[in-house]
Parts: sequence; structure tokens; C-alpha cells
Amino acid sequence: EEIAKLRAARRIWARHMRERYGAKDPRSWMLRFHTQTAGSTLTAQQPENNVVRVALQALAATLGGTQSLHTNALDEALALPSERAASIALRTQQILAHEIGIQDAADPFGGSKHLEAETDRLEREAQGYIDEIAKRGGPVPAIAERYYQGEIEKSAIKHQRALEAGEKVVVGVNRFVERENGAAKVKLLRINEKVRAARIRRVELAKKKRDAGKAKAAVARLVADAKGTANVMDSVLEAVRASVTLGEICHALRGEFGIFDATRPS
Repeated sequence: EEIAKLRAARRIWARHMRERYGAKDPRSWMLRFHTQTAGSTLTAQQPENNVVRVALQALAATLGGTQSLHTNALDEALALPSERAASIALRTQQILAHEIGIQDAADPFGGSKHLEAETDRLEREAQGYIDEIAKRGGPVPAIAERYYQGEIEKSAIKHQRALEAGEKVVVGVNRFVERENGAAKVKLLRINEKVRAARIRRVELAKKKRDAGKAKAAVARLVADAKGTANVMDSVLEAVRASVTLGEICHALRGEFGIFDATRPS
């Protein structure tokens, strides 16, 4: 299904580029995309199992035609990845790239009756979403109506109920469970408090060195653009060039747009 999903996305892109946008250059019909293995599937229980999950997901992404790939580390359900875990994630990619000849065929499963049927199904269902969003006036109104969020929530609830009912198996979580979940066996990354203190000092020093007038003016422009209809990207870049920190940029935008509250009607 993961391979079919990516194949379907490539089909949809090519069709829309040709038919909707009238693109003539065949290179523009090629969907170039990055893939990251699914962090939501990583488990804190028996975290070594995540190595297998990530390897299979990376294989599916590669067979689906991804141009860029990130493999998650086995301990990311517990903490930021340790150096050892990150190394294993990298080695997973290198094994796929250099040991099994995965690059020797562009679409090794193409022609498979099952894969082609899955690709057709996912293309139809994805196009259904595209058509529904168009009916709502496009992506911006659909976001305002919380359509995207609602669909994501429905999917999450369905997934959780299937787990709790045992209809969907997650090894080490709802089946093949061990008394000790194995988390203690993994050496987790612990950030030294000295690192945090050093970063704070670095930010404070940067603020002292920058041109305070330029920084203040850049923030003022950012706030003004946020209040209007201008694309804020230009003012964000101006703020960055004036050495305004990411925290200050977010604070300025937060003051105008507020903070999302799921309990509040849109």
C-alpha cells in the first residue's frame, strides 16, 4: 500500500501538470518528493523492533520512487536519537543503497496485479479528496473550516479503536508483549544542562551585537504585514537578516494570530 500510495501520487501529479496546468516539458511531469519513515509507528515498548519497521518503510519508500529519504532512529519514541541509534538509521539506508541492488530497476513491482489495483484505488480516493477540497473553495477555506483536521482526527480515532480492539496488531504493544518493555535496555540521549546554558548565552550575545534599531523596525514590519494581507515571507526574511531570533519572530506572529485551541470553534 505504501508503494502504491507513492505511485498514485506521481500519477496524479503528472496528470494535473499536463491536463490542468498545460505543462509541456516532460521534466515538470516528474514528481520529486522527500520521504520520512513514519514516526507515528515507532513504539516505546521493545524499541529494537523499530529497526525492522524503519527498514521496511524505507524499502517501501524507495520502491515507490522517492528521491530523498530520512530514516527514523529506533529510540525516537523515547527521546531525541542517540548517536548510536542515528548511526543504525543511516546504515539502514546504506544497506538498501549498496547491498541489495534496489536501484537496478525503476519500478520492480510494476505490472503486479495487486500493486496496480492498489495504485488505482488510492489514486481514486486521493482524487476524491482533491475534488472535495475544490468544492469547499480550495485549501484556505478548507483549513478555515477545519476540514483537514477533521479528516485527520477521524483517521486517528479509527486507528486507535482498531488497536484497542485488537483488530490491528502492533508487535510488543497489543500482542507479543513482554513483562519488561525493554525501554531500559536502550541507552537514551541525555542533553547536558550546560548545553542549554551555553545556547542562552549565545542568543543573548547575538542580541547585544545586532543593530537594535534594524531589529525593532523589522519586527514592526512583520507585525504590520501579519495584520494585513501581505505575504509575510518577505518580512520574515528581513527580520532574519536583522538578526531577529526565531523566538521573537514567532512571538510577533503569535501576538497577531493567536494560538490554536482545539476546543474553540473556528
